Amino acid sequence: MSLFRRTKTTDTPAPQEAPVPANPFDRLPPVPSFTVTSTDVKDGEPLATAQYSTRTGIPTAADASPQLSWTGFPEATKSFVVTMYDADAPVPAGFWHWAVADIPAGATELVTGAGAPGGQGLPAGAFHVPNDARLPFYAGAMPPPGTGKHRYFIAVNALDVASVKDLGVADDSTPTVLYFSILQHTIARALITPWGGEG
Repeated sequence: MSLFRRTKTTDTPAPQEAPVPANPFDRLPPVPSFTVTSTDVKDGEPLATAQYSTRTGIPTAADASPQLSWTGFPEATKSFVVTMYDADAPVPAGFWHWAVADIPAGATELVTGAGAPGGQGLPAGAFHVPNDARLPFYAGAMPPPGTGKHRYFIAVNALDVASVKDLGVADDSTPTVLYFSILQHTIARALITPWGGEG
């Protein structure tokens, strides 16, 4: 007698389109929000080609980080961290394009192109954490053909510490280490989410 029981076969379900991942920041502890605006990018609208990577071959792509201004953050803010994350990159962990730490509490803007190599466009004391390409500057959007619409989450995090280096973040840390380190020190967050690719 067989030790295995034959199970009844059923029709294989039709493949379904994968759901769009949720806002990745929804998985973090909730914090109050404040306002971020930009003259270069708009929430829910396509990225300008200047914010794309020159490696895309787009003639007007410039690897130019977008201008950002923020208001309404808590009075207890001691510094800011700014990042840009592609939640829809075709890799399990997404892709970090930009990370700036130790922006002083008195700074309320990053000008267009502040993410250029060398960091000269950043406020005094701020520094780039290398992105997922291990480059210490802004790497423009480069959604691979055929991968659909990519949402670029640009976050301004208000922190209760003046320097992330006091939390163990080093000049060569990754954006993931940066976010893990500031998890309990983020007191508010502002988001703006333009998109790129094939909408």
